[in-house]
Amino acid sequence: MSAAAPAPELSPLTRIVAFLRDIGLEVRPGAVVGKTFLPGIEIMDGVLVYDEAKLLYPGDLLHDAGHLAVMPAARRATIHIDVGNDGAEELMAIAWSYAAAVKIGLPPAVVFHEGGYKGGGQSLIEAFTGGAYPGLPMLQWCGLAADAQRAPALGVPPYPHMIRWLRA
Repeated sequence: MSAAAPAPELSPLTRIVAFLRDIGLEVRPGAVVGKTFLPGIEIMDGVLVYDEAKLLYPGDLLHDAGHLAVMPAARRATIHIDVGNDGAEELMAIAWSYAAAVKIGLPPAVVFHEGGYKGGGQSLIEAFTGGAYPGLPMLQWCGLAADAQRAPALGVPPYPHMIRWLRA
């Protein structure tokens, strides 16, 4: 009798899409036509649409999901194409996407890849894996996560654990 072959590991994209659906974000495959900020990804009325043929980096889907996740729920469904240019939300999306990658067992380089962050992906990997968490103060302010000092009082593990994945 032969041993059963191990199940194939799911691709990063498959794991990301499943995670996003599990936390309550709507994500679907579809045609993304024209130039978009992140190749192969478009946000249509709060729905993340990805075109696998044009998606250069699966971790970009986590980053855009992070933008949706950290904005107030009332605004989330109104987002069409442009997530805006709020610097605090950008930092929160970066921190959120790192926490999501940790949660689903992806290496930080999936999110902080060489093609993004104006060449600063490696610096972000070093910051986050070294315990410096850009964006954490804002995630904490929104009640999504807690730093190592506040987590014990709340009875939760510290970031990168998330208390909630979506802002109310």
